[in-house]
Amino acid sequence: MSAAREALGARLRMMQAADLPRIGEIEHSAYQYPWSPGIFRDCLLAGYCCLVIEEDRSIAAYAIMSIAAAEAHVLNVCVAPEYQSRGLGRRMMLALLERAEQAGAERVLLEVRPSNAIARALYDSLGFVEIGLRPRYYQAHSGREDAVVLCLEAAAIPRRPAP
Repeated sequence: MSAAREALGARLRMMQAADLPRIGEIEHSAYQYPWSPGIFRDCLLAGYCCLVIEEDRSIAAYAIMSIAAAEAHVLNVCVAPEYQSRGLGRRMMLALLERAEQAGAERVLLEVRPSNAIARALYDSLGFVEIGLRPRYYQAHSGREDAVVLCLEAAAIPRRPAP
């Protein structure tokens, strides 16, 4: 089965507070420096766009995006390690971009570690372009790692093909 077909079988929905324990598990398994449970709770309370993808009744991926002043900012996108390479990251990003467009965002911004080649390839394939660098943005083993700032203008947001 193709990765795209497998991703289509997963269910996309809004994140709920009851999802936070599973999201915390995924966050800790996927990142060396995970977000705290409080950060996720604050994002929900702030009304950010918080999505999850369920596969087999288990959360397989999640994402959080803020939208303000005609700008969307992707804050966190994560696919559980055991669900990676199934197209879920792409599906999640397309869902975020669709919501940003619906909200009238003129651009979508995000930061990514230069060392995260898989994420960089996904963002490049979606049309994001590098617009800057945030020095020493991320915690790392050897101190701090820079963040590459990427941007996608609304006119370049990929459109889903009509069914």
